[in-house]
Amino acid sequence: MQLLLAEDEQKTVEYLTKGLREDGHAVDAVGDGADALALALSNEFDAIILDVMLPSLDGWEVLKRLRGAGRATPVLFLTARDHVEDRVRGFDLGANDYLIKPFAFAELLARLRNLARLPKATVESGLVAVGDLEIDPLRHRVFRAGQALQLTSKEYALLLLLARNKGRVMSRTVIAEAIWGMFHDQQSNAVDALVRRLRTKLDTPFESALLHAIRGTGYVLDA
Repeated sequence: MQLLLAEDEQKTVEYLTKGLREDGHAVDAVGDGADALALALSNEFDAIILDVMLPSLDGWEVLKRLRGAGRATPVLFLTARDHVEDRVRGFDLGANDYLIKPFAFAELLARLRNLARLPKATVESGLVAVGDLEIDPLRHRVFRAGQALQLTSKEYALLLLLARNKGRVMSRTVIAEAIWGMFHDQQSNAVDALVRRLRTKLDTPFESALLHAIRGTGYVLDA
């Protein structure tokens, strides 16, 4: 993969650049948000690894401007910020995945492989659609078959995570880290409980289901 790494901690840059190149990837590394945006707009990357706390422009603003310019390059946020509000904000702006520091390098590689499998997309209206489901990230509104759904912040974060990865099976561990900022198997029950609550609002009132369980693997949102 041709990767853009935007990270201002030099030791992290050196560690990630060395590891990614040894795994066969081409890496352009920058430590400034404005430089990251300029490179992302002028070059074609397979994925962007984007830190939130960057000088000049923070990661939020870089992603906002990138999506506003119509660029749909997959973005993986790599950050120490682990509040659910931060993750919701990242997904709202168009992030595809979110990895909390500290992290295992093998997991970063696995997530990049998943991003590589995503279908090529373009950014148009900003709406995220799956079947008759529409999510408006800018206004935090969710509609199914024209009916507004009232979701909690965690239900919304889960739905947006699954919708932005439509057709891709998300493991309980990945969901737990994205929603709670934890990488613990103990969160499996919490994930299942959250999925059940979301299903009662997303699927139960309607004829067809969008949220599906894949036995022994995780969950997928697909029409």
